Amino acid sequence: MSDKTPLLDIRDLSIAFTQGDETNLAVDKISFHINQGETLALVGESGSGKSVSALSILKLLPYPAASHPSGQIFFKGEDLLDSDEADLRKVRGNDITMIFQEPMTSLNPLHTIEQQIGEVLSLHKGMSKTAARNRVLELLNQVGIRDPEERLSSYPHQLSGGQRQRVMIAMALANEPELLIADEPTTALDVTVQAQILELLRKLQQETGLSLLFITHDLSVVQKISDRTCVMQNGKIVEQGPTAEVFSNPKHEYTKHLISSEPSGEPPITDDTAEIILEGKDIRVWFPIIRGFMRKTVGHVKAVDGIDVTLRQGQTLGVVGESGSGKTTLGLALTRLISSKGRIVFLGKDIDGFSFNQMKPLRDRMQVVFQDPYGSLSPRMSVAEIVAEGLRIHMPDLTAGERDDRVCAALIETGLEAGTRHRYPHEFSGGQRQRMAIARALVLQPRFIMLDEPTSALDMSVQAQVVDLLRDLQQRHNLAYLFISHDLKVVRALANEVIVMQMGKVVEQGPADQIFDAPQTDYTKALMAAAFDLETSASGIVEE
Repeated sequence: MSDKTPLLDIRDLSIAFTQGDETNLAVDKISFHINQGETLALVGESGSGKSVSALSILKLLPYPAASHPSGQIFFKGEDLLDSDEADLRKVRGNDITMIFQEPMTSLNPLHTIEQQIGEVLSLHKGMSKTAARNRVLELLNQVGIRDPEERLSSYPHQLSGGQRQRVMIAMALANEPELLIADEPTTALDVTVQAQILELLRKLQQETGLSLLFITHDLSVVQKISDRTCVMQNGKIVEQGPTAEVFSNPKHEYTKHLISSEPSGEPPITDDTAEIILEGKDIRVWFPIIRGFMRKTVGHVKAVDGIDVTLRQGQTLGVVGESGSGKTTLGLALTRLISSKGRIVFLGKDIDGFSFNQMKPLRDRMQVVFQDPYGSLSPRMSVAEIVAEGLRIHMPDLTAGERDDRVCAALIETGLEAGTRHRYPHEFSGGQRQRMAIARALVLQPRFIMLDEPTSALDMSVQAQVVDLLRDLQQRHNLAYLFISHDLKVVRALANEVIVMQMGKVVEQGPADQIFDAPQTDYTKALMAAAFDLETSASGIVEE
């Protein structure tokens, strides 16, 4: 193969899916190439065809339901679409490897890290157990896992999100591939961990000459890592070229839309004398560490350790920090969804000792919107049933007509059509489902809503829409928000006050402008640097 021949060359590729008598075209005659040692980013919103295009390279789609009406996929001059299964097995895991968005679902929960990486080496290289163990240690060192010998016997659930993604990268690199396909590998990670993973991929690329197909909807990641960018919309590539050129001078309207879709704006101005909705004093959530035959408590994991919180009417309090910092645990404690120590006052009532039944009359004024709209909405209930569920519990005297009127009003207020209320969640996009979750909380006319990572699973443009919606609803109803997130750009657009958490403690707390513009602690500075691409970013950190 000459230097000018692309390593991967996709020409006029179409992908169709057939269900019954109906055939839908998911990808329509796309063409792109990747050169040796180059990074190509494939970007676009959910449903644009990015992932199915990547899966088709190794013929990992659900055939025969999936088909290719047109196209060729040349890898080192050979058309993979014409290859039989035996030839493809030689390519998969050897020459081309793939890492996915969520390592927790990609890794086997029943096997140790050594077993899972060793299996790749045994299957493709026929290595002995000793040779495989040495290679696994070498790979774990290469991807920046601390104390790799101690990690060999660890199971996936015993690792952090960043560590799991590093293990996935180690598995992908085990057989020294020429092309790595990375499908949303940083989407679920904190900003500092994301920066570390991107730095790791860049370093590995320089050392090994690896080519990289990077699939993402996060444009800030694209700018950090890719040489060239392809923008996909509705199954078509609408624009491609050098990344710097695509971002500085976008040609297509859709590309311009994506680039301008970052969450922006400022939170509503708040009254410092407004009613205090929620107050927490010295909040502690300690989980016991139990060991030994007698199951004795030998210590505690201090998930939340002595935190004070004050939230006023119409105000948003942002809680930020990396995974494991205690953000969500704090929110669950303040809403009495888990037990805690310390004083909690909601609407003037001490609720820290309240039981489940005692809390029930207050739940209509205290609502929660969770991170994953796919998991928090019952697939067996219609939209109307989901939104009306709280009304049935807290307002049982409403007639069916009155309940339906309130459901329609809540859906319309969150930007959904009332006529869709008899459909089911799987018929809607992620952004629409999150609007349903917000409508479910809003229909009870609460005073306070806890929002736990409500935008992290959404595309950038949908994130911006949800942020605008939350801000509008807050102004309209004078709501108090506890907004938990690791996405600092979203927090900046919504929060009046910010708490920065690390390992269960508050490392910095104050007005949002002060935290973002003049952070005082090294940890907060590292978070800001990673989120806003500052010069002092978290590069060089070996592991979170």
